[in-house]
Amino acid sequence: MATAVASEIKVGEKAPDFALKDQDQKEVKLGDFYGKKNVVLAFYPLDWSPVCTNENKCMTQDFQKFQAAGAEVLGISVDSVYSHKAWKDALDLKHTLLSDMGGSVASKYGMYLADKFITKRATVVIDKQGVVKYVKVQEITQARDDNDILKALEGLK
Repeated sequence: MATAVASEIKVGEKAPDFALKDQDQKEVKLGDFYGKKNVVLAFYPLDWSPVCTNENKCMTQDFQKFQAAGAEVLGISVDSVYSHKAWKDALDLKHTLLSDMGGSVASKYGMYLADKFITKRATVVIDKQGVVKYVKVQEITQARDDNDILKALEGLK
């Protein structure tokens, strides 16, 4: 049965809570960060693809900047935990990768492309109270700009 896709989440809305497995098969819940850290959800189409590889390497290069901004970066795609583990190890990525096989979480955020079975390339910044503060959806072939995300996080201090 196909998952219904909501409209794209908007700034000011409460972020839908979720629990997904990371590359180490540990459950990660969005709600666990409430009151502690801002969260950057980096939806991306697929592990191993050229644009996704380059932008995730950039996130690792900027990882300390994200940490300094008090943010947890969570990459989300439809790939399996096994693909995430191999990809993270191969690229030496620093941030957490979450497996959303079937796109149920991406659908809640309006970021699932059901006809392609992948997520949109999109960034959602959520504050410590669980409120969406920044949303940017991009063309699949266009990498996100970490500086835009870091500016959005700066505004939350």
